[in-house]
Amino acid sequence: MRIWDLPPECLCRQHLLGEHRELHALWSILTEGKPGFANHPETRRWRGKLKALFLRHDQLVAEMQRRGYQHRSPLPAALATGAAVQTEYVDTPEEQRRLLREKGCGCGV
Repeated sequence: MRIWDLPPECLCRQHLLGEHRELHALWSILTEGKPGFANHPETRRWRGKLKALFLRHDQLVAEMQRRGYQHRSPLPAALATGAAVQTEYVDTPEEQRRLLREKGCGCGV
C-alpha cells in the first residue's frame, strides 16, 4: 500500500491508477474500521488526516480526468476531517522519486 507524496501528473498510468485504488482501500480502513492493513505504516501516517487524504484524492481524480479516464468513486466530503496537510512520510519525497526512477515505469520523476 502506498500513497505517493509527489504530484499526480508525474505518475505513470500504473502508479496513478494504483494509488487511486489503494487510496480507496485506505479510506475504508480509516473511516469504516476495516482491519486489513490497519497497522501498516502508510495507514498510521494518515490517521487524523482524512482531510489531507480527501484532497489527495481530488488531485488524483483531476489528473485521471485530464488523461481522459472516467471517475465514478467519489469520497464523502463529510468524513474529510482532521489535518489538511500530510507532514509525515514513510519515505521522503526525494526517496519516492528515487524508487520510481528505479522501477523504469515511465513516471516523470
